[in-house]
Amino acid sequence: MLTPAEAEKLILDNLAPFHREDCPLAHATGRVLRTNLCADRDLPPFDRVTMDGYALRAATLAAGARKFRIEATQAAGMRPFKLGAAADACIEIMTGAVLPEGADCVVPYEDTTLGDGATMTVSGPVASFGAGHAVHRRGSDHRAGELIVRAGVRLTGREIAVAAACGYGVLTVSQSPKIAVVATGDELVEVEAPVAPHQVRRSNDHALRATLLAAGYGHVERFHFRDVPAEIEHLLWHVIAEFDVVLLTGGVSKGKFDHLPAELAKQGVRKVFQGVAQRPGKPLWFGMSGRDTPVFALPGNPVSSYTCLHRYVLPALDYASGLGVAAPRLVTLAAPVTFKPPLAYFLPVALSSGPRAELLATPAVGNTSGDFGGLVGTDGFVELPAGATEFPAGTLVPFRAWV
Repeated sequence: MLTPAEAEKLILDNLAPFHREDCPLAHATGRVLRTNLCADRDLPPFDRVTMDGYALRAATLAAGARKFRIEATQAAGMRPFKLGAAADACIEIMTGAVLPEGADCVVPYEDTTLGDGATMTVSGPVASFGAGHAVHRRGSDHRAGELIVRAGVRLTGREIAVAAACGYGVLTVSQSPKIAVVATGDELVEVEAPVAPHQVRRSNDHALRATLLAAGYGHVERFHFRDVPAEIEHLLWHVIAEFDVVLLTGGVSKGKFDHLPAELAKQGVRKVFQGVAQRPGKPLWFGMSGRDTPVFALPGNPVSSYTCLHRYVLPALDYASGLGVAAPRLVTLAAPVTFKPPLAYFLPVALSSGPRAELLATPAVGNTSGDFGGLVGTDGFVELPAGATEFPAGTLVPFRAWV
């Protein structure tokens, strides 16, 4: 049986990158950037004043002058003035304005005393006001043509700010995939429907959809397949034909009513693997349709389904979007763990900070893999490798956060 690492590699090896599309800047937050962002001009594009005050010549101050004649007032957004030829000339200036030609220093208001309205006297520590004081020099952040944001990042407010400052009204991003989330089983009823003693409410598809939305994948639809072969045949054909990614929950084990594996094969979905040496989530199934639609058949138990989504599906979607493969963080077990089966163990944990600022992972062993409530209050899960049965407190282990 495959290890988790082997299963992950098989999934990534079979995925094709999602298509690119152009997206208006106003709608690009959360999308994955597919082209580099470069400065279209020097940043800042001019010598920018960083304090309200008076622009003047630093050399005049250094020569002993303290009283200056105010020639004009310049606000941000105004065309710059030119400082007069007289040594004692100054221009009242506002934050964000262009430094006037001829000036090389700004003395802030709080270090001056206003005279009759036409003059001001520098009263602060003159030695502080050398050339370049309170001036953000042109190109000191980035030069024109310089690469600022590399392709392959999910766009946050930081990258959006760069794009806006550099004139990118439209960004090339990964196409947001259409994802079908399918709950299977006759025992399932919708949340609002009456529920009989032998039935359970649908939770897997709601949980998976909510997680996918939170992860930045905004086109997710839910479906329900009953354990009726004819219905499965018709609905499965529809979701494989219409969606870019298909997630099935339940119906992939070896029971008499687990019709999905046979129906997937009948519809030309090539099985890449079935079964991973892990707990929870051992029955995990993955395949590719004839039109290269990845199909993930997740176990029906809620915790298994939710864990496999985070361990395999979300990394796969990120990879196809152009984000690459992110290595999990390492955390320290806060308590010893014993796990004897020869399987990898995905153990929910709560994180806290240790005395040396290390991340401590406290195990939160749930009742069963059907207990979604056992995940409440946890931050993610650690992956304990097969082959060892004892994991002492202090062991470094890889951690993956819930979305």
